[in-house]
Parts: sequence; structure tokens; C-alpha cells
Amino acid sequence: MAQMAQDSVTQTKTGGAEALAQAAADAFSQTSAMPSYARAQILAKIAAAIEAEAEAFARLITEEVKKPIKESRREVARAIFTFKWAGEEARRFGGELLPLDLDEASRGRQALTRRAPSGPALFITPFNFPLNLVAHKVAPAIAVGAPFVLKPAPHAPKTAAKLIEAITGAGWPKDAAGLAIVDNQAAEALVRDERFAALSFTGSAGVGWHLKSIAGKKRVLLELGGNAAVYVDAGADVPWAAARCAWGSFYYSGQVCISVQRIYAEEPVYDQFKDLLLKNTAEFKIGDPADEKTDIGPLISEDAAARVESWIKEAASGGGKILCGGKRRGAVVEPTIVENAPASCRLSCEEAFGPVAVLEKVLSKVHALDKMAAGRYGLQAGIFTNDLSLAFEAWTRLPVGGLIVNDIPAFRSDAMPYGGVRDSGTGREGVRYAMEEMTDLKTLVLKP
Repeated sequence: MAQMAQDSVTQTKTGGAEALAQAAADAFSQTSAMPSYARAQILAKIAAAIEAEAEAFARLITEEVKKPIKESRREVARAIFTFKWAGEEARRFGGELLPLDLDEASRGRQALTRRAPSGPALFITPFNFPLNLVAHKVAPAIAVGAPFVLKPAPHAPKTAAKLIEAITGAGWPKDAAGLAIVDNQAAEALVRDERFAALSFTGSAGVGWHLKSIAGKKRVLLELGGNAAVYVDAGADVPWAAARCAWGSFYYSGQVCISVQRIYAEEPVYDQFKDLLLKNTAEFKIGDPADEKTDIGPLISEDAAARVESWIKEAASGGGKILCGGKRRGAVVEPTIVENAPASCRLSCEEAFGPVAVLEKVLSKVHALDKMAAGRYGLQAGIFTNDLSLAFEAWTRLPVGGLIVNDIPAFRSDAMPYGGVRDSGTGREGVRYAMEEMTDLKTLVLKP
């Protein structure tokens, strides 16, 4: 199957983006007419195909994007769930009956609503979750009956091709599952192409908002970057908070858009939290991603690592104190915690996308929420507290798409709505919510 996946990549390069777009447009009449039970069966077969080759998928992910093998296996397990859940949602994705006898003019009338696929969809995905982030786009598309073209990250074409093979092998029409291994110029041409009714992009804020500006009339879903903040209040379970913040800051070398980047701990527990955070961080094993024991491997490239290193140096030169890490060897950056980094430095206000977090003491809950709300991003945040009123206040005040209580912002269930506000994006993923993004609401009014 690996060789077949490689052949698919080669064929796509020569197929041309124009042909893929036309094939998707031509396939729409077939997929949009497919009954829900058939779509559900296809999704179940895709999940089974991934499960049957779970280890091969995991090793391919590790090979292509340097993800530690145990994290690659976790990603594969999540992708299996995503396709299974999409199959269940396909069966129950319906509408409602609305009585319209609200005034004399509407007496006796009723309305039925249903959602119908808007048209072919274009998906552009990043390197860091080359299977499950793709699943979060293609599984909802299949669930609603929308053909698609996938433009995967240049780092992970084989993983994408292997998944497309599983999709078409499960019975989804080949013309409705295009794979575009193309350069940025060709990708922008696809974004402009009016044959696509929807664009779903996951990646950097700068690229995402640019693509939205050239997308024309199509519906656009953007899942962009973040600068995720965590608050640990004085009544929290401090050992739990420290363990979770350490993992959330450094798993997959911080190359996660909801990676923990800013940590605010309240004064009464600050020293205890800091000591435990450093202790937990010191326990991570740096090494070969293919090694079963490795927690932290290299970043996607040496250039990416050099950028993260420069941000750490900028924070230190501005008065921040490096509590641990700070060193780079090739593409590997040690897990790094910077205390009291300047508010204006890039580690404090931009997305690091590397194994680094900033730590700061706060004097009160109000102070913490003000700090967390600062900046231009708004993807997810986390608070560790047993104060229910604080949880609701933070949910109200923080400009984020999701707030995680007593865990880190890096938590995500593949069934929940997921997305950001401000520069972190627009629209929502999560299977059912992405299905809504790819469909139009249609109303039928009946008069007896």
C-alpha cells in the first residue's frame, strides 16, 4: 500500500489542478445524491481501513514530519475516531419542523428545513497533524456528500496519498477525492476557482487571511494560529496543573497551534508550581522520533528551530530569565521556559510553534484574565481552578473559541466545536460543526 500511495503522489503532480477542480465539480451530482446510509457505510469502511494499517500510518507520519512515534500512534487513533464519528453524524444530520401559525397570515402553514451540500470543497492542510487534521476536513465532506480536493502540506504528501487511497477504496468516487500536490501558485489558483463552494484552511494567520481575501464568493473556514494562555489559581490542584502544562508546552516540540505558550500562576502557589513545572520538564526524553521512549524530537526543519532560538534570545535580552533549556542543536530545541519575558517580545505575543513557554506570576484573578485576554489571537485557553464562578467569568471575558477548565488549551475532543476568534480564524471544525460549514440551509414551506 505504501508504494501505491507514492504512485498516487506522482500521478497527482502530473494531473493538474485544473483537472482536479473540474473532476470535483462533475462529481457533485453523484455525491450530493448519495443517501446518508451509504455515506455512513463509506466512512465506517475508511475508519476500518486506517485501523487495519494503523502502525503503517503512524510510521509514515513519523517518517514525514518527525513526530515521536507514540504521538503518531495517538494521532492515528484520533483519525479513526473522527471517521467513525462522521459516519454516525451522517445518519442523524437532519433538519426540523417549524410551525408557522404565529400570526393570521401564516395560519395553517408549516416549514421543513434540511441542510444540503453547498458544492465541491477545497482543503489546505498543515504538516503537524497530516492525518487527523485532514480527517477533520474530508470526513465531514463525505458525511454531507461534498466532493473535495485536498492540498496537503509539502512535508507530508505520502500520508495524504495513503489516506486518499483508503477513502476511494472504501467506495467514495475517485473523482470526488482529488489530491493536489502543487506549488503555492497553483494552490492560489485553486482558492480563486469558482467551482469550489467552500475553502477550509489550517495554517498560519498571515497565509489564511490572505487566502480569504482572494477566495471570492465561497464560504471560508480558517483554523489559524494561537498564543495559548493558561492560568493556575491559588486553589488549583498544583501538581496536576504543572504536569499538564509541561506536557502541553512541549509535546511534539510545541508544533501545535493550541500548545501552551503563556502560563500565569497566582502568587500563593507560584513557587510550588514553578518547581514542579521544571521537575516535570526535566523528565522529558529528547531523541530520535522513531524511538519508542522519545518525548521530544526535532522541529520540522533547522530553519524553524533557528527561528525559535532567536525568539528565546530576544526574550532573554529583554530581561526574561531562562529557567531551563534555551539551547539548540540543529533542528532540536531543548524544552525552554522563560520567566518574566517582556510583554512586547515575540514569545509573549506571537505564535512560537516550538518547545518554549513563558511563565509569569500574577497577583489576582482579575490580573490573570487581563493578561490572558491580551494580544491578537483567540483560539483556546485553559484555567486550573475549583472556583466555578471564575470559570464562568473567564468563559465570558476571554476572547477565545474554547476555554478548557482544569486542563490545558491543548485539549481537544474531535467531536467538539473547535476554532478561534480574532486573528485565530473564523468558522468551526469538529465533525458536526464542519458539516454545517459545508452545507446550506434549505427551507420548504407547506400550506394545506
